[in-house]
Amino acid sequence: MTQTPKSLGFRMPAEWEKQEAVWISWPHNLDTWLGDMLKKVENSYAEFVKALHTGQKINILVNDGKSEENIKIKLKKSKISLNKVFFYQIFNVDGWMRDCGPTFVVNDKTMQKAMVKWIFNAWGNKYDDLREDEGIQYKINKFLKLKMFEPKIVLEGGSIEVNGTGTLLTTKQCLLNKNRNPALTKKQIEKYLRNYLNVSNILWLKEGIVGDDTDGHIDDIARFVNQNTVICAFEDNENDENYEILKENYELLSKMKDEKGNQLNIIKLHMPGFVGDKERRYPASYCNFYIGNESVVVPVFGHENDKKALAIIQELFPKRKVVGINSREMVYGFGSFHCLSQQEPKI
Repeated sequence: MTQTPKSLGFRMPAEWEKQEAVWISWPHNLDTWLGDMLKKVENSYAEFVKALHTGQKINILVNDGKSEENIKIKLKKSKISLNKVFFYQIFNVDGWMRDCGPTFVVNDKTMQKAMVKWIFNAWGNKYDDLREDEGIQYKINKFLKLKMFEPKIVLEGGSIEVNGTGTLLTTKQCLLNKNRNPALTKKQIEKYLRNYLNVSNILWLKEGIVGDDTDGHIDDIARFVNQNTVICAFEDNENDENYEILKENYELLSKMKDEKGNQLNIIKLHMPGFVGDKERRYPASYCNFYIGNESVVVPVFGHENDKKALAIIQELFPKRKVVGINSREMVYGFGSFHCLSQQEPKI
């Protein structure tokens, strides 16, 4: 019988639980961010590191020694102490760590940490060149030397959201998409989630926001902020193409319960409107925030709703500092702060 995290007493912690480190990959792909856009994205990454580094380790993947030295200079200019910043020369193409990196699980009784290694197929085989980031988990584990579980199914970290006590949120658009695991049924996928993340209560929303090339990742639309409170992306403008999608998600969530049978507390988080160009809309959402030990990093887009979003999130995390960082250029690469990061829990 295959040993799974559940059978051995491991679980996936909630993001607000104590963290050892956050893993990121420094941006470098000029196909993802054209020209001067990459420099602005690097500035946002540096601000991300600055907001979090006093509370936990920052583990950064770089492609080579020259890149590492350049990044160190940039971080020092931003007045960031490198005492808690660690570099790993691990080759990556685009390195969206939430999706191609490991999912960490912990055993609270034995005080062990392990990782779950999902298969990364570049969001349903959309980008052949980015499929090279499959296997980054093995490279990271050469340093960490943790027990590794391999369910051998396609899954990205941005498609799942947990409260740490047994409830998982996801979308049908992503996890049931035939470009991920065409041979698996919903029931079979749920079995993998139960066994490898140790959850008992799986909640399904339907679709993600317009412009999201990941086929509806949950981390752009609904996030747990405590055991039974979910912050939910919401659009007021009835003429916006996200209006009906997000209204339906809100209505579904309002009827959902946690693993103890308690009604979820749903808080609306308004959207930043249209972010894009003549060619397409990009997946801009305040829900793509990252919860660190001392700070919560929230993407902002130069919209009038920026301040409202920061105020709502600050109220939900009174013991953490909420920091808004420009993500207008970053989101042109189809992601933001939650997408670029992966938390490693502390045991």
